[in-house]
Amino acid sequence: MSTVTLTHASALSRLGNALSDATRTQVLLALREGPARPSELAQSLGVSKQVMSNQLACLRGCGLVASTPEGRSTWYSLADPRLGEALGDLLELVITVDPTCCSPEGCTCA
Repeated sequence: MSTVTLTHASALSRLGNALSDATRTQVLLALREGPARPSELAQSLGVSKQVMSNQLACLRGCGLVASTPEGRSTWYSLADPRLGEALGDLLELVITVDPTCCSPEGCTCA
């Protein structure tokens, strides 16, 4: 077993912080499909452009998304494609452990 360091804990804490907000989680899941512009994300998730801007800034600060300017637009993507795979694996694990987690009455932690 490898030694767990404060850096390891910090990295996982950043991911936990990102996933602690439903909008940020939806952004990460949406970006698994490919890069998107903030306005597209805001529209598809039903939030304002300002909310999306704040959430993308948070995710960028956590090192989970990358931004690529293109003309007057900016495209956002997952910082590493393995993050998309890990999110898919994590989602599958949660559903396996608790099949009722995705029903409206399933989650008692919120």
